[in-house]
Amino acid sequence: MGIVKAAMGAVGGTLADSWLDYIKAQDMTPTTILTKGEQVSNKRSSNKKGNADIISNGSRIEVGPNQMMFLTEGGKIVDYTAEQGYYEVFLSESPSLLNGDLKASVRETFERFKFGGQPGKSQQAFFVNLSEIRGIRFGTRNALQYFDNFYNAELFLRCHGTYSIKVTDPLKFFMENSSACSRGRVDFADIQEQFNAEFLTALQSAIGQMSVDGVRISNLTAKSMELTKYLSNVLDESWNQLRGIEICSVGIASISYDEDSKKLINMRNQGAMLSDATIREGYVQGSVARGMEAAGSNSAGAAQAFMGMGMGMQNAGGFMAGASAANLQQMQMQNAQRQQQAAAPQSAANGWQCACGATNTGKFCTECGKPKPAPTGTWKCSCGAENTGKFCTECGKPKPADGKWTCSCGATNTGKFCTECGKPRG
Repeated sequence: MGIVKAAMGAVGGTLADSWLDYIKAQDMTPTTILTKGEQVSNKRSSNKKGNADIISNGSRIEVGPNQMMFLTEGGKIVDYTAEQGYYEVFLSESPSLLNGDLKASVRETFERFKFGGQPGKSQQAFFVNLSEIRGIRFGTRNALQYFDNFYNAELFLRCHGTYSIKVTDPLKFFMENSSACSRGRVDFADIQEQFNAEFLTALQSAIGQMSVDGVRISNLTAKSMELTKYLSNVLDESWNQLRGIEICSVGIASISYDEDSKKLINMRNQGAMLSDATIREGYVQGSVARGMEAAGSNSAGAAQAFMGMGMGMQNAGGFMAGASAANLQQMQMQNAQRQQQAAAPQSAANGWQCACGATNTGKFCTECGKPKPAPTGTWKCSCGAENTGKFCTECGKPKPADGKWTCSCGATNTGKFCTECGKPRG
């Protein structure tokens, strides 16, 4: 039993009139995974004794977009195609096995399962939905454990969202879900409970791996693409290799923390903010301002309130003054550190590297004591000063031309020694 592509000329009622059987997929919704082929009703045909489980030789089958059709005989898969079009059935033909866009592994699945089933005369056509099945909702009933390196604590979260799947090996799905497929129709709702349970188990493993990789708990919502890859790795063996289904995408709609985790996160964030002396001083001054505002609105009288506030301020004044002084000192230290950091690149740029490899900023190497090399283009005046410009910075003498130098005795020379007094060039 095999199939070959039929001519594309006849469609609609013409097909029903011209062929013994005209078969197409039953109503296939966005969540349908598998459905049995049905014969198109033909009121004008004289053949009223057809058997729904017998496909006549020469019948025509329509395969729609993103569908895979396979023929069975006595429960044995005998042929399939994943290419859109019209096909004619020939019982004497060898299988055509038209993969379409499916992976080459589908042919291997056919070789493994084609001899399965019981012999008989039952012939059926099944259609598998190859489109992505989207919008599968999930939610964690119990809080998931997550160790966050940033908070250095074990946190607990719940997450809700959706995921999508796609059938990548329909033959494997059919053989591994034969009991469900025997009913002639499989919607994802029929198997969702089992898949969701396995998905949530894999989600715990994937989130645990993200924790090991150092992903902050607050970044999980923005890491949907990464989470999909983690889940694919976890579910690859159980879903893809065993059932012919792959997970396509995961979307996290919301993440919530238990009460203890919320308190710990808020405490850590407040502590991080108050470690800045500027923010801490603003908090102190804001507390004073709020106290004065509350005193002014006291129904017992502002004068009495301010008197009470003054007594309180006398008692707390030492603490407030000490806190502000400590904040001021830390702010000064922070400003000094910022200035040092800003000046560090400039110092490094003005530094020089000794022949021993050490980097220095002074006139002598801190490692070997060698003097800083003179920059290129310098000249030494008779007064002993080294210069780079046209005049000496110490005595104002002009730079000698053509490498000439002036001795302390007043003689102008070009060699290493003075021609008048014999002194070496300084």
